[in-house]
Amino acid sequence: MRKIVFISGATAGFGKACAEKFAKEGYDVIINGRREERLRSIKSEIETQYGISVLTLAFDVRDRDMVFEKINGLEEPWRKINVLINNAGLALGRDYFDDADIDDWDTMIDTNVKGLLYVSKALMPFLIATKGHILNLGSVAGKEVYDKGNVYCASKFAVDAISKSMRIDLLRHGIKVTAINPGAAETEFSLVRFNGDEEKARSVYNGLQPLTGADVADVIYYCTTLPAHVCINDLVICPTRQADAIYFNRK
Repeated sequence: MRKIVFISGATAGFGKACAEKFAKEGYDVIINGRREERLRSIKSEIETQYGISVLTLAFDVRDRDMVFEKINGLEEPWRKINVLINNAGLALGRDYFDDADIDDWDTMIDTNVKGLLYVSKALMPFLIATKGHILNLGSVAGKEVYDKGNVYCASKFAVDAISKSMRIDLLRHGIKVTAINPGAAETEFSLVRFNGDEEKARSVYNGLQPLTGADVADVIYYCTTLPAHVCINDLVICPTRQADAIYFNRK
């Protein structure tokens, strides 16, 4: 019987790359996202390419009732979830605190923090049953605060704290918890952050070779391949020309 991975925010970026990586490695895949058409397209693509099964769950992780309705409605074969990748998240704006949009703050907190909590809580009975592995997508922005990062950084600091507390609280169930903290990565992330401004989004990566979704997916998969007695608790991944959330050596 194949193992099952559940991936939130799987319509693009790290989530989509993880769906492709785990499918390639023989997992059946549950993919979540808000864009149902894109989920169906990914399902068709990876089922055809890798011969595995994909279940699509279209919902917004911010909607608590919908999260629990969809997850509680999973049919029995899909409940044997071995890996949860909490990837759904975003940054909106890059503004001084006094200039920032409060609606952006709400969206980031509701998605990056509350959405992660809702999905994890809803899936917990299944993960306890399988002694599963939870991987939470944090960020270097959850390690150091940078200018105009304010609430995005705060949301990722929260992910860091939640990951640590999960690791402690779930010890008694034998569940592994790993926080994955990427640096600069060229996905839709910056395009979303800058409201579709392609020039501004590209400028984030000037003078360096950023990470790709596949780079991060490879590392996430590696963390799940370790022996049962080994858990990577916390991992920061950066391009070679980036040291942390602040320091870069651009060409």
